[in-house]
Amino acid sequence: MFSITLKLMKKSARMLIPAGIAILIGTAFICATFLFSNTMKDALGRQQTAQYGDANYIVMVDSDALKPLSQEEKSNATTHSVSDFQLDRIRAIDGVKSVRADASVGGLIVSHDDKHINGLAASTATDAALLPVQITSGSQPVDNNEIALPQSVARQLGVKIGDTVSVDSRTAQYTAQDAGKESTPIEVRVVGLTDDVNGAAAYYGGASILSDNVTATLNGYPDFAHLQTTQLLLNLDGAGTGRSGDTRAQATADQIAQLLPKYYIVVSRDVANQKAIAELTDENGTDIVTTFLLSFGILAMFVAALVIANTFQVLVAQRRRTLALLRTIGAKKGQLYGSVLFEAGVLGCIASALGVALGCALIAGLCASGLLSSTGMSARFVPSWQAFIVPIVFGIIMTVIASLSSARSATAVTPLEALRPIELTDTRRAGRVRAAISIIMLVIGCAFAGFAAWQMAQYIATQSSMIDNGGYSTVLLMAIVGCAFIFLGLVLSATFWLPVLMRGVGALVALSGPSAKVAHANIQKNPRRVAATGAALLIGVTLVSTIATGAASGKQTMGEALDQRYSVDMIADGPDITDQQAAEAAKIKGVTASVYAPATIMYATSKNGVKDMSVLLVGVENADALRGVMEADLNGVTIGEHDVLLPKYEAFGGKMVTFDGNGVTFAPNPSGVDASTGDAAGTGSTKSQAKPITLKPVQADYRRISDSYNAVAFISASHFTNGDLSANDHMMLMRIDANTAGTTMSEVLTGVQNVFSGSMGVNVTGPVVERSMWETMINGMMTLLVGLIAVAVLIALVGVANTLSLSVIERTRESATLRAIGMTRGQLRRSLAVEALLLSLVSGVTGVILGTLFGWLGSYMVFSLYGTVVFPFDWTSNGIVLAVAAIAALIASIAPAHRAVSTPPVEALAEA
Repeated sequence: MFSITLKLMKKSARMLIPAGIAILIGTAFICATFLFSNTMKDALGRQQTAQYGDANYIVMVDSDALKPLSQEEKSNATTHSVSDFQLDRIRAIDGVKSVRADASVGGLIVSHDDKHINGLAASTATDAALLPVQITSGSQPVDNNEIALPQSVARQLGVKIGDTVSVDSRTAQYTAQDAGKESTPIEVRVVGLTDDVNGAAAYYGGASILSDNVTATLNGYPDFAHLQTTQLLLNLDGAGTGRSGDTRAQATADQIAQLLPKYYIVVSRDVANQKAIAELTDENGTDIVTTFLLSFGILAMFVAALVIANTFQVLVAQRRRTLALLRTIGAKKGQLYGSVLFEAGVLGCIASALGVALGCALIAGLCASGLLSSTGMSARFVPSWQAFIVPIVFGIIMTVIASLSSARSATAVTPLEALRPIELTDTRRAGRVRAAISIIMLVIGCAFAGFAAWQMAQYIATQSSMIDNGGYSTVLLMAIVGCAFIFLGLVLSATFWLPVLMRGVGALVALSGPSAKVAHANIQKNPRRVAATGAALLIGVTLVSTIATGAASGKQTMGEALDQRYSVDMIADGPDITDQQAAEAAKIKGVTASVYAPATIMYATSKNGVKDMSVLLVGVENADALRGVMEADLNGVTIGEHDVLLPKYEAFGGKMVTFDGNGVTFAPNPSGVDASTGDAAGTGSTKSQAKPITLKPVQADYRRISDSYNAVAFISASHFTNGDLSANDHMMLMRIDANTAGTTMSEVLTGVQNVFSGSMGVNVTGPVVERSMWETMINGMMTLLVGLIAVAVLIALVGVANTLSLSVIERTRESATLRAIGMTRGQLRRSLAVEALLLSLVSGVTGVILGTLFGWLGSYMVFSLYGTVVFPFDWTSNGIVLAVAAIAALIASIAPAHRAVSTPPVEALAEA
């Protein structure tokens, strides 16, 4: 029987191609997901261990031994200085070629002339092989006050080997500030250039290498021996040279272990790599990413199952005479049943194997092309058994399961009944069970979703502490579960409502002509198959529409929320802004108005009890200058010599503030004097000659000029010119109109950021910045998700072609009769095209409506925390989805239509 099955497969190879394509796409996706996860883990692991350089043994904390300890005990166990590791005694052990205490400098600032570059630095070593980066020219620092710079940093600063640069760090600045001093940059000589070939500090374009004394100073320690470290890098003799060499190296490592502080171990490079990858899997979410991607692969295979089921219905219908003959000559029902399942298994195996090959080719191509490397990931192809076995096994199982119904329908007939066309319909009992389950799912889903929305509305109305108490996660999960139950209930009950919906739409379409009337009649012939095909397309379109609607709602909601929270489109704030930079920023295309002003930070107390408010006093010429850049009601507002314009709400908590109408006193710090000297003091720890100043308040409702201070106030610029105040800060307010200027918000933002990139401490903020960040993130997520779901849509459209093929086979006699009574080939083609359009557009429109509702609910649950939610209908994205579905459906109808019209009526009647 199996040999007969293989011959039947060979004869029906063309009919198996659509199902094979569906399986191939789904399994290729699953295989590619595993391989991508392998590549990501490998790249992140190698990047994580790139700091080891070419060390073959590592001294590190024994994380397993620390697990039973309390947080305080863990902190004490891992707090050790370089001197605690007894480097001199380790170097004296026979077999130790070199050792390096791993230390770094975060927040490094390298300066040359008027240029400043932020970066990362590592301590030097006597053996360059233990450095995390390669020295490409010159040498590594050996003496005091030396540095090796990354090649890109050297180019940006315009320095070469032998030049002098100054280095500082955020840690050194904070340490000096706590001591009431100013941090003094260290002058160092450039002795080499580095290249970060393994991505140890890819974010910074590579790491600098510093002399030990500079490393210690920039970390706030008097010398390198007192510097804290948690890791030693070792180069041991014999490691990696064979069993005897590894044994000798391990013996040396055991001697080193005797000198280490408690809870520290010596491990080989391979073990260290494995630990790093394991930590990345747990902490950086690579397993979560894999699971996330696999969920879409399983979704694609679920849609493929619907297509496979229809494919085997096509085969059963096509082979009805063959099945009848086999039953007549003695074939048993079980043999035919097993034959169909065997055919499904063979098809699943072949298609899955091809899918695995395609998945491997895709990931290997991505790795070889350098596309992944352009994202900062040093990618290489890393195979694993899961990438090969899981997709094939899953593909075979799904194919066999999908064929069960067709196998049962094809064999549960008598030989006489098999000579007639097979009607593949559900039993009445199965319909009742399906209806009951789907109704229960819909009721549960609506209850969950409705309760979640009601809870969210209650939270917004009462401003309760739901989020602080962890209730928000529960409510959000309820909304997701509710939508999932509604969706599953609708898909499960599609066999009931989708044919009815298509019948109603088809009745209207039938009025357009005979071809449409024939299509309307044909689509009602097998409701079960129509429902399966429509449900497959419904799944993909609903998910795409949900994402598109959520993205559109998120953009508009956040845009309006940001407009309400900010009164100025873009703000640049920092002490290092120069007049030239301000002039260049004002000329950026899209910047329609700007105000550049001196500023200083002072403190005040409001009338309603907000004490020690940090207030940035900004000097402007007059109120008209502000009206040009600020979205706020400033009618009747004037800023005289004795006035101060203050906001009605403070920036941090949004609390309304009022001030004494007779005058508000602004002091350099909360007490107005330096506690140690009795003199007037400025901000931070540095002294200033600034004196308290009292001004008459004028309040207006403008919002969020800066979130670094409780309030930003505007005063006459004369206070900075007559000596009342000293400018220790500058602020530039800008109005942006990108559309009129023929540019984009992102381009304007990039242009302004580039202007101020040469100065440290300049922050560019405002709604334009945050909107750009939000839109970039939302667009990126939308593109990723839609791309993943497109796999399911593609498979569903293959199902449309299958359904039409089955219709053509079952209606051979009917089509021949229509041709015989005068229906032209063009009319028959148009009838199949209309049938395809009805299938795709009715399912697509339903999916768009359902996805929009889901998107609205999701947006309400997520974005109502930030402002009033906008509920848009994304005409563009939904229109594109429907257009693609319609075009693809028309393309899918070409092959079945060609088959229907290519057979002469007489021959078709004889065959049927």
